[in-house]
Amino acid sequence: MEKKVTVSVIMPAYRCERTIGQAVDSALAQEVPLEVIVLNDQSPDALDAVMERYADDARVRYVRNPENLGAAASRNRGVSLARGRYVAFLDADDWWAEGKLARQLALLERTGAVLCSTGRELVTPDGQLTGRVIGVRERITYRSLLLHNCINCSSVLLRTEVAREFPMQHEDSHEDYIAWLGILKKYGQAAAIDEPLLKYRLSFEGKSGNKLKSARMTYRAYRYAGFGALPAVGLFCAYAVNGVFKYARAYLGGKHERQRA
Repeated sequence: MEKKVTVSVIMPAYRCERTIGQAVDSALAQEVPLEVIVLNDQSPDALDAVMERYADDARVRYVRNPENLGAAASRNRGVSLARGRYVAFLDADDWWAEGKLARQLALLERTGAVLCSTGRELVTPDGQLTGRVIGVRERITYRSLLLHNCINCSSVLLRTEVAREFPMQHEDSHEDYIAWLGILKKYGQAAAIDEPLLKYRLSFEGKSGNKLKSARMTYRAYRYAGFGALPAVGLFCAYAVNGVFKYARAYLGGKHERQRA
């Protein structure tokens, strides 16, 4: 009899042959019944060869997109294929600490929330831990999320039916942020574990690497979320200030500082 899946780990994969092994291994090390759905988004590197090592592991499902879809549409496709009650998102250049999913499952069951996030430790592009930690409030409301997106996509554990209800859209923006806003607006607060259970690799090539581009996308996110031009500007200003303080605490404070609920 096929083992029941509790969590489906969704992992878009593009130009990640050097990092994806660590990401997949960290997911497989989680002590919960899971599947890992890797979506090859027409990656031009040696991703196929790297994934060969998991060919005999029934927990790993390796799927090729028929065309380059982008990260958001790849995640949505992964969610549509998910067999678990929950989905967890993990980028192919990040990885998880041991016990992450089990602790999140316990917290979701205890609180009744539909979404759970965690804190993160920043990692250099070559994979070195920095000791710099970005914390997260243990209760995240829609209002607080409007002012600061403290929910990192690779940290999220989410009920599958809710992920299907709020697919990630508008990849010219921060599509995950738009989804989290929609979810919290409907379902109320999210839960979080204020510990760096996610190891988050810094990159100068991704969306957040170019700060000016990221700023424009944040403004668009507010517009896509239904706000007029003037309110969107006000929210963006608050977002920018919170972002400065977030990274200042991480880089100047060094040690992990717990976030108040």
